[in-house]
Amino acid sequence: MKTTFLSSLCLLLALVATPLRAQDVQPVAISASETQKEVLRFGTLRYDSLLHAMPEYATMQTRLADLRAKYEKEIDYNEETFKRQFAEFLQGQKEFPQNILLKRQRDLQAAMERSLAFRHEADSLLSQAAIDLEAPIRQRLNAAIQAVGLERGYAGIVNLDTPSMPFVNPRLTEDATPYVVEKLILTRDR
Repeated sequence: MKTTFLSSLCLLLALVATPLRAQDVQPVAISASETQKEVLRFGTLRYDSLLHAMPEYATMQTRLADLRAKYEKEIDYNEETFKRQFAEFLQGQKEFPQNILLKRQRDLQAAMERSLAFRHEADSLLSQAAIDLEAPIRQRLNAAIQAVGLERGYAGIVNLDTPSMPFVNPRLTEDATPYVVEKLILTRDR
């Protein structure tokens, strides 16, 4: 048993000590880019804060408020007209013949439906106006963010307003906000 163990040990040592031939070794080429790993950097910002800080956004809000006031004025007019018609109906309902009473009820019903339809239409129009007025402002902000991302060499810019990225490593990120603000100021002056 000792001789078998010793013979196995000698055979193992002989195999390990056997020099490798040159054909068995394949050279591995390592490029310079692999030896110096590039660290990706990301910018961070708060999109909504930047959007709301833009002067164009304040102008848009003023225009929307003016439009909303005009719609509210018309809604109030419709409600006052309905209230007046309803008061007249209540005062004269005992004196009206049946056919006039039915006609006034239909008129009241139609006035109420028109008022509700106008209110819904006004809400839809205001929502669409907000989207239409905000679109060029968002386009301008997005263009500034893209330009800063390219200039600063970011792999991407993360919006910290959304909870989709609950952690961003501060060693790999940079606050891009001042650069975006600067870009917005420069493009506004053109």
